[in-house]
Amino acid sequence: MPRAKTETTNVKKDVAQATTKNVKTSASPEQRYRMIAEAADFRAEKRVFIGGYVAQDWLEAEKEIDMIL
Repeated sequence: MPRAKTETTNVKKDVAQATTKNVKTSASPEQRYRMIAEAADFRAEKRVFIGGYVAQDWLEAEKEIDMIL
């Protein structure tokens, strides 16, 4: 379990660096998936997890992450 947390932290750092530097990065399919899942979760959290927007959250997060990558 600690390994997954470390990987998530590393992915967060990579996204933050790419965003602040406006640099395109590459990620493995697994990293991309995790980044999208985390971004979608943040969107749901902003709505206090009110349901009905799962697909919309995912699609918007996917666009956001793909722009970074």
